[in-house]
Amino acid sequence: MDNVKWFKEAKYGMMAHWGLYSLLMGEYRGKRVETYAEWVQSYAAIPNGEYEQLARAFNPIYFNADEWIRLARDAGMQYFVFTSKHHDGFALYHSKADRFNVVDATPFGRDVVGELAEACYKYGLKLGLYYSQELDWHHPHGGGYDRFEPCAGISWDNSWDYPDRAKKDFSICFAEKIKPQVEELLKNYGDLCLMWFDVPHTITPEQSLELNRMVKNLQPNCLINSRIGNGAYDYVSLGDNEYPAKMEKLDKAQTEADPNSLDGMKYSPYDLYETAGTLNSSWAFKYFDQNWITPEEVKGRREKLNGMGINYLLNVGPDGLGRIPSFSQETLRAAAEK
Repeated sequence: MDNVKWFKEAKYGMMAHWGLYSLLMGEYRGKRVETYAEWVQSYAAIPNGEYEQLARAFNPIYFNADEWIRLARDAGMQYFVFTSKHHDGFALYHSKADRFNVVDATPFGRDVVGELAEACYKYGLKLGLYYSQELDWHHPHGGGYDRFEPCAGISWDNSWDYPDRAKKDFSICFAEKIKPQVEELLKNYGDLCLMWFDVPHTITPEQSLELNRMVKNLQPNCLINSRIGNGAYDYVSLGDNEYPAKMEKLDKAQTEADPNSLDGMKYSPYDLYETAGTLNSSWAFKYFDQNWITPEEVKGRREKLNGMGINYLLNVGPDGLGRIPSFSQETLRAAAEK
Protein backbone atom coordinates (compact mmCIF):
# COMPACT_ATOMS: atom_id res chain seq x y z
CA MET A 1 0.00 0.00 0.00
CA ASP A 2 1.71 3.19 -1.22
CA ASN A 3 0.14 5.42 1.41
CA VAL A 4 1.59 3.46 4.32
CA LYS A 5 5.08 4.76 3.57
CA TRP A 6 3.72 8.22 2.86
CA PHE A 7 1.75 8.36 6.13
CA LYS A 8 4.81 7.41 8.18
CA GLU A 9 6.81 10.18 6.54
CA ALA A 10 4.05 12.83 6.56
CA LYS A 11 4.12 13.37 10.34
CA TYR A 12 2.05 16.59 10.32
CA GLY A 13 -1.37 17.50 8.93
CA MET A 14 -4.20 20.00 9.27
CA MET A 15 -7.79 19.20 10.19
CA ALA A 16 -10.70 21.62 9.80
CA HIS A 17 -14.09 21.43 11.51
CA TRP A 18 -16.55 23.60 9.60
CA GLY A 19 -20.29 23.52 9.08
CA LEU A 20 -23.63 25.07 10.02
CA TYR A 21 -22.59 25.00 13.68
CA SER A 22 -19.89 27.56 12.80
CA LEU A 23 -22.63 30.17 12.38
CA LEU A 24 -23.67 29.78 16.02
CA MET A 25 -20.07 30.23 17.23
CA GLY A 26 -20.62 28.16 20.38
CA GLU A 27 -23.70 30.03 21.59
CA TYR A 28 -27.44 29.46 21.29
CA ARG A 29 -30.15 31.86 22.47
CA GLY A 30 -27.84 33.58 24.92
CA LYS A 31 -26.48 30.34 26.37
CA ARG A 32 -22.84 29.45 25.85
CA VAL A 33 -21.90 25.90 24.92
CA GLU A 34 -19.67 24.52 27.65
CA THR A 35 -18.29 21.75 25.46
CA TYR A 36 -17.34 21.49 21.78
CA ALA A 37 -19.01 24.10 19.56
CA GLU A 38 -19.77 21.54 16.82
CA TRP A 39 -22.00 19.74 19.34
CA VAL A 40 -24.26 22.78 19.77
CA GLN A 41 -27.31 21.09 18.27
CA SER A 42 -27.19 18.30 20.83
CA TYR A 43 -26.03 20.55 23.67
CA ALA A 44 -29.03 22.85 23.20
CA ALA A 45 -31.42 20.22 21.80
CA ILE A 46 -32.11 22.36 18.72
CA PRO A 47 -34.93 20.79 16.68
CA ASN A 48 -34.04 19.82 13.14
CA GLY A 49 -36.72 22.12 11.80
CA GLU A 50 -34.97 25.08 13.42
CA TYR A 51 -31.43 23.88 12.78
CA GLU A 52 -32.22 23.57 9.07
CA GLN A 53 -32.83 27.32 8.99
CA LEU A 54 -29.11 27.82 9.51
CA ALA A 55 -28.60 26.43 6.02
CA ARG A 56 -30.58 29.36 4.62
CA ALA A 57 -28.12 31.73 6.31
CA PHE A 58 -24.97 29.82 5.32
CA ASN A 59 -23.21 32.07 2.81
CA PRO A 60 -19.51 32.17 3.78
CA ILE A 61 -18.37 34.88 1.38
CA TYR A 62 -14.77 34.78 2.61
CA PHE A 63 -14.24 31.06 2.12
CA ASN A 64 -11.19 30.56 -0.06
CA ALA A 65 -9.92 27.01 -0.44
CA ASP A 66 -6.57 28.21 -1.76
CA GLU A 67 -5.98 30.31 1.35
CA TRP A 68 -6.75 27.40 3.67
CA ILE A 69 -4.46 24.98 1.88
CA ARG A 70 -1.65 27.50 1.42
CA LEU A 71 -1.74 28.06 5.18
CA ALA A 72 -1.40 24.32 5.77
CA ARG A 73 1.47 24.11 3.27
CA ASP A 74 3.27 27.13 4.73
CA ALA A 75 2.93 25.61 8.21
CA GLY A 76 4.79 22.52 6.99
CA MET A 77 1.79 20.21 6.86
CA GLN A 78 1.61 17.36 4.37
CA TYR A 79 -2.12 16.54 4.38
CA PHE A 80 -5.48 18.11 5.03
CA VAL A 81 -8.54 16.42 6.61
CA PHE A 82 -11.93 18.09 6.28
CA THR A 83 -15.33 17.45 7.89
CA SER A 84 -17.37 16.40 4.86
CA LYS A 85 -20.27 15.57 7.22
CA HIS A 86 -20.33 15.91 10.99
CA HIS A 87 -22.85 14.59 13.53
CA ASP A 88 -25.48 17.18 12.53
CA GLY A 89 -25.88 15.36 9.21
CA PHE A 90 -25.10 18.39 7.01
CA ALA A 91 -22.84 17.57 4.05
CA LEU A 92 -20.27 20.12 2.86
CA TYR A 93 -20.37 18.72 -0.65
CA HIS A 94 -23.03 18.11 -3.31
CA SER A 95 -24.63 14.90 -2.11
CA LYS A 96 -27.18 13.21 -4.34
CA ALA A 97 -28.09 10.90 -1.46
CA ASP A 98 -29.45 13.66 0.80
CA ARG A 99 -30.45 17.23 -0.05
CA PHE A 100 -29.32 18.52 3.35
CA ASN A 101 -26.05 19.69 1.83
CA VAL A 102 -24.17 22.87 1.04
CA VAL A 103 -25.15 22.98 -2.63
CA ASP A 104 -28.86 22.20 -2.41
CA ALA A 105 -29.78 23.79 0.93
CA THR A 106 -27.77 27.03 1.11
CA PRO A 107 -27.47 30.31 -0.80
CA PHE A 108 -23.73 29.62 -1.01
CA GLY A 109 -24.37 26.74 -3.40
CA ARG A 110 -20.72 25.72 -3.83
CA ASP A 111 -19.17 22.29 -3.33
CA VAL A 112 -16.68 22.94 -0.52
CA VAL A 113 -15.08 19.49 -0.64
CA GLY A 114 -14.60 19.86 -4.38
CA GLU A 115 -12.86 23.22 -4.03
CA LEU A 116 -10.62 21.93 -1.24
CA ALA A 117 -9.74 18.88 -3.32
CA GLU A 118 -8.67 21.13 -6.20
CA ALA A 119 -6.59 23.30 -3.86
CA CYS A 120 -4.87 20.27 -2.33
CA TYR A 121 -3.93 19.06 -5.80
CA LYS A 122 -2.71 22.54 -6.74
CA TYR A 123 -0.47 22.99 -3.69
CA GLY A 124 0.75 19.42 -3.33
CA LEU A 125 -1.09 18.32 -0.17
CA LYS A 126 -2.93 15.04 0.15
CA LEU A 127 -6.63 15.14 1.00
CA GLY A 128 -8.41 13.12 3.65
CA LEU A 129 -12.08 13.34 4.55
CA TYR A 130 -13.73 13.16 7.95
CA TYR A 131 -17.14 11.50 7.83
CA SER A 132 -19.41 10.77 10.81
CA GLN A 133 -20.45 7.24 9.87
CA GLU A 134 -22.77 6.62 12.79
CA LEU A 135 -24.01 9.74 14.52
CA ASP A 136 -26.43 11.66 12.30
CA TRP A 137 -28.88 13.88 14.16
CA HIS A 138 -30.73 14.82 10.98
CA HIS A 139 -31.78 11.24 10.24
CA PRO A 140 -34.46 9.66 12.47
CA HIS A 141 -32.46 6.42 12.61
CA GLY A 142 -29.03 7.96 13.23
CA GLY A 143 -26.88 5.90 15.59
CA GLY A 144 -25.79 6.41 19.19
CA TYR A 145 -29.16 5.50 20.68
CA ASP A 146 -27.65 2.58 22.57
CA ARG A 147 -25.21 4.78 24.50
CA PHE A 148 -25.99 6.35 27.87
CA GLU A 149 -22.60 7.59 29.08
CA PRO A 150 -21.87 11.35 29.14
CA CYS A 151 -21.11 13.13 25.87
CA ALA A 152 -20.64 16.72 24.69
CA GLY A 153 -24.41 17.20 24.31
CA ILE A 154 -27.56 15.93 25.98
CA SER A 155 -27.29 12.61 24.12
CA TRP A 156 -25.30 10.81 21.45
CA ASP A 157 -28.38 10.41 19.27
CA ASN A 158 -31.10 12.92 18.42
CA SER A 159 -33.29 12.28 21.45
CA TRP A 160 -35.11 15.63 21.25
CA ASP A 161 -36.74 15.15 17.82
CA TYR A 162 -36.87 11.34 17.99
CA PRO A 163 -37.22 10.37 21.66
CA ASP A 164 -38.43 6.78 21.19
CA ARG A 165 -35.20 4.84 20.97
CA ALA A 166 -37.07 1.54 20.68
CA LYS A 167 -38.21 2.56 17.21
CA LYS A 168 -34.73 3.39 15.94
CA ASP A 169 -32.90 1.12 13.53
CA PHE A 170 -29.44 2.27 12.47
CA SER A 171 -29.45 -0.14 9.53
CA ILE A 172 -32.01 2.14 7.87
CA CYS A 173 -29.79 5.20 8.21
CA PHE A 174 -26.80 3.14 7.13
CA ALA A 175 -28.52 1.98 3.94
CA GLU A 176 -30.28 5.25 3.08
CA LYS A 177 -27.54 7.75 3.83
CA ILE A 178 -24.23 6.51 5.21
CA LYS A 179 -23.22 4.05 2.50
CA PRO A 180 -24.38 6.22 -0.43
CA GLN A 181 -22.56 9.26 0.91
CA VAL A 182 -19.30 7.42 1.60
CA GLU A 183 -19.48 6.07 -1.94
CA GLU A 184 -19.99 9.59 -3.31
CA LEU A 185 -16.93 10.85 -1.47
CA LEU A 186 -14.79 7.99 -2.71
CA LYS A 187 -15.90 8.37 -6.33
CA ASN A 188 -16.14 12.11 -6.87
CA TYR A 189 -13.15 13.88 -5.32
CA GLY A 190 -10.03 12.24 -6.69
CA ASP A 191 -7.48 10.27 -4.73
CA LEU A 192 -8.00 10.37 -0.98
CA CYS A 193 -5.14 9.59 1.36
CA LEU A 194 -7.51 8.58 4.17
CA MET A 195 -11.08 8.34 5.42
CA TRP A 196 -11.38 9.69 8.96
CA PHE A 197 -14.43 8.03 10.51
CA ASP A 198 -15.68 8.89 14.00
CA VAL A 199 -17.55 7.57 17.05
CA PRO A 200 -18.20 3.84 16.53
CA HIS A 201 -20.90 2.76 18.96
CA THR A 202 -24.06 1.38 17.38
CA ILE A 203 -22.38 0.33 14.15
CA THR A 204 -22.05 -3.45 13.79
CA PRO A 205 -18.95 -5.41 12.76
CA GLU A 206 -20.65 -6.24 9.47
CA GLN A 207 -21.36 -2.56 8.77
CA SER A 208 -17.81 -1.48 9.61
CA LEU A 209 -16.46 -4.19 7.33
CA GLU A 210 -18.85 -3.16 4.56
CA LEU A 211 -17.50 0.39 4.66
CA ASN A 212 -13.95 -0.95 4.77
CA ARG A 213 -14.55 -3.07 1.66
CA MET A 214 -16.13 -0.14 -0.16
CA VAL A 215 -13.09 2.05 0.55
CA LYS A 216 -10.62 -0.62 -0.52
CA ASN A 217 -12.59 -1.49 -3.64
CA LEU A 218 -12.93 2.11 -4.87
CA GLN A 219 -9.63 3.49 -3.54
CA PRO A 220 -7.19 0.72 -2.61
CA ASN A 221 -4.54 3.14 -1.32
CA CYS A 222 -6.92 5.06 0.94
CA LEU A 223 -6.16 4.48 4.62
CA ILE A 224 -8.92 4.01 7.20
CA ASN A 225 -8.68 5.18 10.80
CA SER A 226 -9.62 3.12 13.83
CA ARG A 227 -12.82 5.02 14.59
CA ILE A 228 -14.58 3.12 11.84
CA GLY A 229 -15.05 0.58 14.64
CA ASN A 230 -14.78 -3.17 15.03
CA GLY A 231 -11.15 -3.53 14.01
CA ALA A 232 -11.75 -2.71 10.32
CA TYR A 233 -8.98 -0.12 10.11
CA ASP A 234 -5.44 0.56 8.91
CA TYR A 235 -4.20 3.11 11.43
CA VAL A 236 -4.97 4.17 14.97
CA SER A 237 -6.56 7.48 15.88
CA LEU A 238 -5.59 8.11 19.49
CA GLY A 239 -7.96 9.96 21.80
CA ASP A 240 -8.79 13.61 21.20
CA ASN A 241 -5.78 15.72 22.23
CA GLU A 242 -4.01 12.59 23.48
CA TYR A 243 -0.30 13.16 24.00
CA PRO A 244 0.98 9.95 25.61
CA ALA A 245 4.03 9.99 27.83
CA LYS A 246 5.18 6.90 25.99
CA MET A 247 3.85 4.69 23.25
CA GLU A 248 2.67 1.32 24.55
CA LYS A 249 1.65 -0.67 21.50
CA LEU A 250 -0.74 -3.43 22.44
CA ASP A 251 -1.03 -6.59 20.44
CA LYS A 252 -4.07 -7.26 18.27
CA ALA A 253 -5.72 -9.64 20.74
CA GLN A 254 -5.63 -7.04 23.51
CA THR A 255 -7.06 -4.35 21.26
CA GLU A 256 -9.88 -6.49 19.91
CA ALA A 257 -11.06 -7.24 23.45
CA ASP A 258 -12.77 -3.84 23.22
CA PRO A 259 -13.09 -3.19 19.47
CA ASN A 260 -15.32 -0.13 19.83
CA SER A 261 -13.01 1.69 22.21
CA LEU A 262 -11.94 5.16 21.12
CA ASP A 263 -9.08 5.63 23.55
CA GLY A 264 -6.28 3.21 24.18
CA MET A 265 -6.42 1.51 20.78
CA LYS A 266 -2.72 1.03 20.23
CA TYR A 267 -2.56 -1.74 17.65
CA SER A 268 -2.13 -0.91 13.98
CA PRO A 269 -1.45 -3.57 11.35
CA TYR A 270 0.79 -1.09 9.51
CA ASP A 271 2.30 0.57 12.61
CA LEU A 272 0.53 3.85 11.82
CA TYR A 273 -0.66 6.23 14.55
CA GLU A 274 -2.10 9.72 14.77
CA THR A 275 -3.24 12.20 17.41
CA ALA A 276 -5.78 14.83 16.42
CA GLY A 277 -5.48 17.96 18.52
CA THR A 278 -6.97 21.43 18.85
CA LEU A 279 -5.45 24.90 19.04
CA ASN A 280 -7.87 25.92 21.78
CA SER A 281 -10.59 23.98 23.65
CA SER A 282 -13.04 23.41 20.78
CA TRP A 283 -12.85 21.81 17.36
CA ALA A 284 -15.33 24.16 15.68
CA PHE A 285 -15.26 27.96 15.95
CA LYS A 286 -16.21 29.24 19.41
CA TYR A 287 -15.94 33.00 19.67
CA PHE A 288 -15.35 33.16 23.44
CA ASP A 289 -12.79 30.35 23.59
CA GLN A 290 -9.45 32.13 23.93
CA ASN A 291 -7.61 29.19 25.44
CA TRP A 292 -5.03 29.18 22.64
CA ILE A 293 -1.92 27.06 22.81
CA THR A 294 1.36 28.76 21.93
CA PRO A 295 3.63 28.16 18.93
CA GLU A 296 6.12 26.65 21.35
CA GLU A 297 3.50 24.17 22.54
CA VAL A 298 2.61 23.26 18.96
CA LYS A 299 6.24 22.61 18.14
CA GLY A 300 6.83 20.67 21.36
CA ARG A 301 3.82 18.44 20.88
CA ARG A 302 4.71 17.79 17.27
CA GLU A 303 8.28 16.83 18.14
CA LYS A 304 7.13 14.59 20.99
CA LEU A 305 4.51 12.79 18.91
CA ASN A 306 6.69 12.43 15.84
CA GLY A 307 9.48 11.09 18.03
CA MET A 308 7.15 8.25 19.04
CA GLY A 309 6.09 7.58 15.45
CA ILE A 310 2.74 9.37 15.83
CA ASN A 311 1.44 11.88 13.28
CA TYR A 312 0.13 15.20 14.57
CA LEU A 313 -3.19 16.26 12.98
CA LEU A 314 -3.77 19.81 14.20
CA ASN A 315 -7.26 21.27 13.88
CA VAL A 316 -8.49 24.74 12.93
CA GLY A 317 -12.08 25.95 13.31
CA PRO A 318 -13.01 28.47 10.60
CA ASP A 319 -15.79 30.93 11.40
CA GLY A 320 -19.17 31.15 9.71
CA LEU A 321 -17.82 33.44 7.00
CA GLY A 322 -15.11 30.95 6.05
CA ARG A 323 -12.16 32.63 7.76
CA ILE A 324 -9.55 30.72 9.75
CA PRO A 325 -9.11 32.81 12.94
CA SER A 326 -6.06 35.06 13.03
CA PHE A 327 -4.93 33.43 16.29
CA SER A 328 -4.77 30.07 14.53
CA GLN A 329 -2.95 31.45 11.51
CA GLU A 330 -0.39 33.32 13.57
CA THR A 331 0.31 30.32 15.80
CA LEU A 332 0.74 27.89 12.91
CA ARG A 333 3.08 30.20 11.01
CA ALA A 334 5.12 31.04 14.10
CA ALA A 335 5.45 27.36 14.99
CA ALA A 336 6.78 26.67 11.50
CA GLU A 337 9.44 29.36 11.86
CA LYS A 338 10.84 28.18 15.19
